[in-house]
Amino acid sequence: MATATDKSINRRSHTSLPVIAGSSLAGTAVEWYDFFLYGTAAALVFNKLFFPASDPLVGTMLAFATYAVGFLARPLGAAVLGHFGDVKGRRATLIASLLLMGVATSLIALLPTYATIGVAAPIMLVLLRLVQGFALGGEWGGAVLLVSEHGDAKRRAFWSAWPNLGPPLGNLLAAGVLALLGAVLSEDAFLSWGWRVAFGLSALLVAIGLVLRLYVAETPLFERTRAATSPRLVRMPLSVAIRDHWRNILLAAFTRFGENAGFYIFSLFVITYVTQIKDLDRGIGLTAVMIGMAVALVTIPIFAVLADRIGRRPIYVGASLATIVWAFAFFALLDTRRTGAIILAVAVGLLIFAAYSAVIGAFFSELFPTEVRYSGVSLAYNLASVLAGSLAPIIAIALYDRFGSGYAIGIYLAVMGAISLAASLIARETRTVDLADIPTEEPHPQTTDTPAVVIP
Repeated sequence: MATATDKSINRRSHTSLPVIAGSSLAGTAVEWYDFFLYGTAAALVFNKLFFPASDPLVGTMLAFATYAVGFLARPLGAAVLGHFGDVKGRRATLIASLLLMGVATSLIALLPTYATIGVAAPIMLVLLRLVQGFALGGEWGGAVLLVSEHGDAKRRAFWSAWPNLGPPLGNLLAAGVLALLGAVLSEDAFLSWGWRVAFGLSALLVAIGLVLRLYVAETPLFERTRAATSPRLVRMPLSVAIRDHWRNILLAAFTRFGENAGFYIFSLFVITYVTQIKDLDRGIGLTAVMIGMAVALVTIPIFAVLADRIGRRPIYVGASLATIVWAFAFFALLDTRRTGAIILAVAVGLLIFAAYSAVIGAFFSELFPTEVRYSGVSLAYNLASVLAGSLAPIIAIALYDRFGSGYAIGIYLAVMGAISLAASLIARETRTVDLADIPTEEPHPQTTDTPAVVIP
């Protein structure tokens, strides 16, 4: 058991949890603004400027394919940045990921289109998307650990949920900026240069996030672990995480299937469904998404407080069951073509996402020991993003193209929810776990052949 001295590491006299949580949220929101800005632009802009096709759905599918490429780079980012997060520290790694994302997004704003340079345009777009995905692969895990490893154990879900406000806040910012530009600019002006303004704003947001991240300190748990390890030799955390904790990596990833697939259906594919399939005004879809994101922002902390009181599993199970039910109600409401019904469909969908998001940070942190926590958390999070999130918009378009109905997409989303439900029922409750006392599965003395990295 941790001693009183051990437990004192959960606080630092010169920092406070609100400051640390705010720093994590700011950086996460900036990175997700960049990432989601691309996804929204894929549905509204890139399908026309970078992937022209006679069939609008084909152009959109190609644009979403490059969107998925960003997800494919995320496991690599999780592996590389997760390694450095466990070896060099959470704070330095988060600063690096933020800079990478900001540079890539700012460069997208300057890209020439297909009409100007031909096939080189989508190629460069894909390369910058890969950099975005790589950076995001190491973002969420570090942001969550920066809070949870400083945090109050009795309110770990609440404080760990702050970085999870980043996705809805970033998406809200991205959709809001594009909606504002679309409202004040003509269609031609928006497609000509308006969308570039939204990407260019990333540079300013990155500067703000960077200042905040430079202010906070490294986590006490990491500092203690580093001090207890040989100053010259540290194990390769990625290999240890995969070898000793692969079951928890897979279990955690499966719990996210309903949340991740649902999120991209409710917040991204819905814009394509409303504008191109139902032939409604673009503003209706963007408005519904912005309202839904606002709902998520308000309810994530509420669900997190509940998770600290009753546990992680009940929230997971309830959200998974809700995903299965709402998968069908969602498309039934969209098919009414009524603005109020569309807003309700998206708002409830993102309310379900909020329930998942409230517990993911704490639950994932409580599955891995400090020595490999950044690697384990990042791998689990991004594995689900690749298998569930990246393919969701593409699968949804393909299913509609094949069956001509949102019902088929509802079945797909319900299956994702069922996978999360099964994983949630298998998982153990982790609410009472002490982060400082999570052991590795077996001892690994420094004299073994385990790969190591030299710390200069």
